[in-house]
Amino acid sequence: MDRVNATTPAAPSDDPAGAAFAALRTPEGEQLLAELRDHDPADELATATRLRRTHPAELVSAALGQARLRQRAVAKFGAADAYRMYFTPNGVEQATRTSVAEYRAARFAALGVRGVADLCCGIGGDAIALARAGISVLAVDRDPLTAEVARANADALGLAALIEVRCADVTEIDTSPYDAVFVDPARRGARGGAARGASGRGGGRATGGRIFDPEAYSPPLSWATAAALKAPRAALKIAPGIPHEAIGPEAEAEWISDAGDVKEAVLWYGEGFAPGSFRATLLPSGATLTAPAPLPAPPVGPVGRYLYEPDGAVIRAHLVADIVERCDGRLVDETIAYVTSDGPYSSPYTSGYEITDQLPFNMKKLKALLREREVGVLTVKKRGSAVEPEELRRRMKLRGPNAATVFLTRVAGAPTMLIGHPLGRVETPGRARG
Repeated sequence: MDRVNATTPAAPSDDPAGAAFAALRTPEGEQLLAELRDHDPADELATATRLRRTHPAELVSAALGQARLRQRAVAKFGAADAYRMYFTPNGVEQATRTSVAEYRAARFAALGVRGVADLCCGIGGDAIALARAGISVLAVDRDPLTAEVARANADALGLAALIEVRCADVTEIDTSPYDAVFVDPARRGARGGAARGASGRGGGRATGGRIFDPEAYSPPLSWATAAALKAPRAALKIAPGIPHEAIGPEAEAEWISDAGDVKEAVLWYGEGFAPGSFRATLLPSGATLTAPAPLPAPPVGPVGRYLYEPDGAVIRAHLVADIVERCDGRLVDETIAYVTSDGPYSSPYTSGYEITDQLPFNMKKLKALLREREVGVLTVKKRGSAVEPEELRRRMKLRGPNAATVFLTRVAGAPTMLIGHPLGRVETPGRARG
C-alpha cells in the first residue's frame, strides 16, 4: 500500500470500472437502477437473466452491483439519500455514517467555519454533511472513479454548488484559502500489495484488513497531523482503537458512538477546541463527557448491588474513572470496564443493572440457577471471558417465562458470573452470593 496517496490518476477511459459507472448515469442506466431499487438479492440470477434480454450484459452487471451497494448503504445514509447516491464497495465500507458526519459538520459550523478542504473525500459522505451545514467544500481524492462518484453524489443531492470535487494528490493541495481541513485517511490495506490507483480513502478497488498502525494509514497520521496544524481549524478521522500515546498534545481527542456502537474517533485542532482533552460523545442524544487530561486510575472493590456498563465511547476515551466518581463506585476488576456501586445511578453514559447473584464461573451452577428461576430469555454480556454468548445460551437449554442478564467477567482477577436485570425491571426471586 502507498504511504501517501500520491499515485498519478489514470484517465477514466483507461479504467473499465469508470466506463461501467459512466454507463449507469445514462438514461438507460438510471432506469435500470430505479427498477432494481427493491429487488431481492436472492433472486439476482433470475433478475439478471431477464434484464439481459433487453439490456447489455455489462450494464446489467453494473446495475445489479450498484443496487446491492445502495441497499447496504441505507444503514449509513438512510433510504432517501442512499437510493439517489452512487457507491463503490470501499465507499460503502469506509464512509462515515450520516448522523456522525452531521454532528462533526455542526461542530465546524458552530465555530463559524464556512469553507473546508476535505482531503481523502472518498464517495463524499462527509462533504455532503458539510455542504448541508452551509459550508463550501473542496473534496479531494486521488482515485478517478472515486472522485467521479463523489461528483455524481453532489449532483444527485443538489449540492454541486457547494461541493467542488477534484481528482488530485492531497499532499499537493493548497488548503490556505479554507477555514478548516478535514482528513479521513484510508485504514485498510490492499490485498496482495498496493492497488493501482487506490485512493486516499480506498476508491473502487477491494481492500484487505484493517490497519492499526497510524503511520500505515494512507496518508500517514504524521502527515495528516502536520496538515492539520497548518490550518486555522482541522479534524482528523481516525480508528477508535488508536493508542492514546499516538495522540499528540495539540489535539482534542473525541470518541463518538451512535446508538451504543463506537463509530470513530476524531482529533480536533485549532481555535475553539481543547488541546490535550478527551471527550466521549453519544449520538443521537449528543450527550458529551469530557476531561481536560487523562484521569487517575479508579478504585477497585467488591461487587455492589448495582452494575454499570459504560458506553463504548466512554471506555475508548478512558473516561470510566469519571463514571466511577459520579456514581460513588468502583471497578469490579482493575482490567475490566464494569463499574459497581451500592446505590442506584442514572446516566446517559451507562447502562445500569441490579445484580441478584454473584457466582464463581461454573456452567452447571448457572444452568441450575436459571432453571430454578424459570429463565427462558437470557442476555449474555462478557468482558474478560473467552466464552461465546451463543454457545452459553445453547448449553443452558433455557425454558420459562422470565428473563435475566448474565455477565461473564472477572472480579478481582477471578472468573465470575454476575446475574441480574436492567434497572427498572422486576427482580426475580432469590439472591445468592459467593
